[in-house]
Amino acid sequence: MTTNGTPESGAAASFPPTNLGAFLQVCAGDWMSLRSRFLLGSDQDARAQAPLSGEPHPQAGEPPIEADDNSWHASERAELTMGLLAANGDGHGGLTMQVKGETAVQQAYFHADGRFGSHLDPDAGPTGTWTLWPDGSLDLVIELGDRQLRERIWFTKPNLRLRSTVEQLAGGSPGRASFSSEIRRVPRPPAPTPGSQSPRSPN
Repeated sequence: MTTNGTPESGAAASFPPTNLGAFLQVCAGDWMSLRSRFLLGSDQDARAQAPLSGEPHPQAGEPPIEADDNSWHASERAELTMGLLAANGDGHGGLTMQVKGETAVQQAYFHADGRFGSHLDPDAGPTGTWTLWPDGSLDLVIELGDRQLRERIWFTKPNLRLRSTVEQLAGGSPGRASFSSEIRRVPRPPAPTPGSQSPRSPN
């Protein structure tokens, strides 16, 4: 079962989140994401056109970064909707993510043994590892052959989420990186009907 969250939910009262369940609650909702991507290292020509597959929360429609001296980075904007996946068995539940205007829905289940992946059964497919730190930030690590993807997600406010992703190649050299600043979309209060007046406080 998937549900959407709001900043007024119970999770906001426990900010910053102190456990994974509270962290996932704060993640749920509609977000406006601004992301910058960077090419690092010296092998840009070989990697510029390759997608950064396996990124914990990739954004769809990601254009390639052209490998030339003037195009070592790119920026894009996306509207994201994130929903909650109910906990089941020994798991902590999970998240779904959908980019506005697209039909694909990504999902991630978080398991009690520190693994996460796109399947409810952690042995049914590739998994990464998750760590929630005392400061309320979440680290996600995925091993992809000879490279590693590490993403950190943290909140400065319930409605402001930051994400950084770094790719590390074999031998420890840096690959690609991205940084996202995401603002929660909060519904506007309904407009007052014509002729209505706001209630006055008693004297």
